[in-house]
Amino acid sequence: MASGRHHDRATGLLALPFGLLWGPALGPVGVLCAGAGFLLGGLWLSPDLDTRSNATRRWGPLGWLWWPYRKVLPHRSLFSHSPLLGTAVRLAYLAVLVLAGSAALTPLGTPAPSVWIGWAGNLWQHQRGPIVSALVGVEASSWLHLIQDGDPMPRWPRSRRRR
Repeated sequence: MASGRHHDRATGLLALPFGLLWGPALGPVGVLCAGAGFLLGGLWLSPDLDTRSNATRRWGPLGWLWWPYRKVLPHRSLFSHSPLLGTAVRLAYLAVLVLAGSAALTPLGTPAPSVWIGWAGNLWQHQRGPIVSALVGVEASSWLHLIQDGDPMPRWPRSRRRR
């Protein structure tokens, strides 16, 4: 299993090559979105957000937002350390946080959650290619992480007892 430093180094070294591999069909914007998605996924949306990791610390003062995620999901569980599902759960968790924060702050003038959902739908309708490139980059960085850990298919449920 790789250390956090090894995960970060591999993510940084492979972001540009991944962008150049995936993005050329969309031109420079596709390369940029795929590479940025890879960096974002590996450094801020890492499968290790279920621990007190470098990725959690990178969120700085907002790192506390991942506390409920860490408490609900055991480390290396099916919902945090698995291909596709792990990334989907992290992105859905982040979307729920944004919508809940928006709902809580609506009385103070923040746009209502329905406005954010409409904005996201409009963005998806008009910028589907770059968004898919970024999402593929986020998922690819997750796969890199899982491959480095040497356990691409986690087991669920895991016992919390020591054997």
